Amino acid sequence: QLQLMESGGGLVQSGESLRLSCAASGSTLAYYTIAWFRQAPGKEREGISCISSSGLIGNYADSVKGRFTISRDTAKKTVYLQMNSLKPEDTAVYYCSGELNPASHTCAVAPDNGRYRYWGQGIRVTVSS
Repeated sequence: QLQLMESGGGLVQSGESLRLSCAASGSTLAYYTIAWFRQAPGKEREGISCISSSGLIGNYADSVKGRFTISRDTAKKTVYLQMNSLKPEDTAVYYCSGELNPASHTCAVAPDNGRYRYWGQGIRVTVSS
């Protein structure tokens, strides 16, 4: 059973950077797509990006494109989200999530319809102005 846990969140000022980590246990990353989502208070959950079981990176949400980067370290079984040039509107709870998908093609965060079955607890990121 895949288990995921986020770390690295916190409070930063506008323009600063954070690197979130998603540590996986219980299974190999070779069988899973891993995606990053976020949800701000009162807003719908937003898919940020994903990395496929073969290491291909999916498209980024327009709201973060050019500022956020996803990567992974398979030896550490960890997926990262590097967040640069943070803005107050990036304030949200950030989640990593897994989909059982050993296919080699590029992943996608949509449709968000329950196919991402494995979720971390979420971690807060707060960006002050």
